[in-house]
Amino acid sequence: MAKFGVLETDPSMAGKATEELKKELQRLVSRIVDEDENCVDTTDRAVRILCALRDLKFKGSLDLGVEMENLALPQEFRCPISKQLMRDPVVVANGQTYDRAFIEKWLTEGHRTCPLTQQVLSHTILTPNNLVREMISEWCKEHRIEFPKVVKNVDEEVITAADRGYLNSLLGRMSSSVSDQKEAAKELRLLTKRLPSFRALFGECADAVPQLLSPLSPDAVDVDPDLQEDLITTVLNLSIHDNNKKLVAEDPMAIPMLIESLKSGTIETRTNAAAALFTLSALDSNKHIIGKAGAMKPLLDLLEEGHQLAMKDVASAIFNLCIVLENKGRAVHDGAVMVILKKIMDGILVDELLSILAMLSSHQRAVEEMGNLEAVPCLLKIIRESECERSKENCISILYSVCFNDRAKLRAIREEENAYGTISRLAQTGTSRAKRKANGILERLNRIASITHTA
Repeated sequence: MAKFGVLETDPSMAGKATEELKKELQRLVSRIVDEDENCVDTTDRAVRILCALRDLKFKGSLDLGVEMENLALPQEFRCPISKQLMRDPVVVANGQTYDRAFIEKWLTEGHRTCPLTQQVLSHTILTPNNLVREMISEWCKEHRIEFPKVVKNVDEEVITAADRGYLNSLLGRMSSSVSDQKEAAKELRLLTKRLPSFRALFGECADAVPQLLSPLSPDAVDVDPDLQEDLITTVLNLSIHDNNKKLVAEDPMAIPMLIESLKSGTIETRTNAAAALFTLSALDSNKHIIGKAGAMKPLLDLLEEGHQLAMKDVASAIFNLCIVLENKGRAVHDGAVMVILKKIMDGILVDELLSILAMLSSHQRAVEEMGNLEAVPCLLKIIRESECERSKENCISILYSVCFNDRAKLRAIREEENAYGTISRLAQTGTSRAKRKANGILERLNRIASITHTA
């Protein structure tokens, strides 16, 4: 139950509070006397009121321990969901008033009905109930109670205690039979997707991630593919919560399990493993951990396979990892240039993969491979035909690196320029970076032409 603040020493207010407490005590005593069986709850409340009356008499103040309901909190001030004094009253589509945090949680969980009446809501817009808020404020002032602070995270404040026990029971079933594991894993997958509280709770228990992944341990034989999919997807859901990124990545089992799941399992499992690596790689420290663990080659293999469902998550993970210098080297060593160029030439995920290729163009070996793999004609064609300014910028950036590494490639660029004016046009209409790179190439072409003419 919600509690109320200390009643300051004020004779008139203290007298009013005393009268209300006495009336409530009289009602409770009558109930105790009339009931055939003594109700422990009623007796406890009566004892608390007696203690409050004692405090008022000897201390002149009312302790926090008295419940609001003992001062006859009007029913219309209670949230129908939490049964507590509303802190931020709002009106839903059918006119019913709730505390914002609790009705938002209800709607976030996927409900589209009024919790009290079960009417289907025509919309989910919440309108502040300023009248009720003002009435609650006046009631609090009258009873010398501090107006309650707004709940910002209802999951952590209200339901975490209940979730904790349920979470522990689900994790405990990971060491049970396969059918138990599958049932618990499916429930964890759903709960970590729907409830931020379940994602946050994993951070409170050091053993939660190892327990979750125990069915996928190296000792496990013939892991059920559905079980693997649910567990890997749960790790993905957990990694969404910022406080879990470090926790998951630094667990000795988690990254190796995700990497292994890139290689085997359903396509959903492999896709979600890539998505989890992408999400975890948001932290720079995790980029090093993931790269060092050997994730790059399986990611590139999955990209090369070309499963439509997995491509974007894989490309995003590779891009994030290549922000770190060491991982650029790993990507080039594992054949990234050939795999990515082939996909670009096939017209697959061109914009996303050009971003990776542009990042790799700062690596000497990658630039050499691009030149050898006939990247120049492909990149020029994209600049000429694409409507995406970012892709054009990435193409000209790569070309700049290639032609400064290998002067022989300038011939193809000169021929393109003479035929279509591609580089000149980009130098005038491209992004600021594209203009800079295009002008750099044009200056190089002009300088070579001048030297040739002089000779």
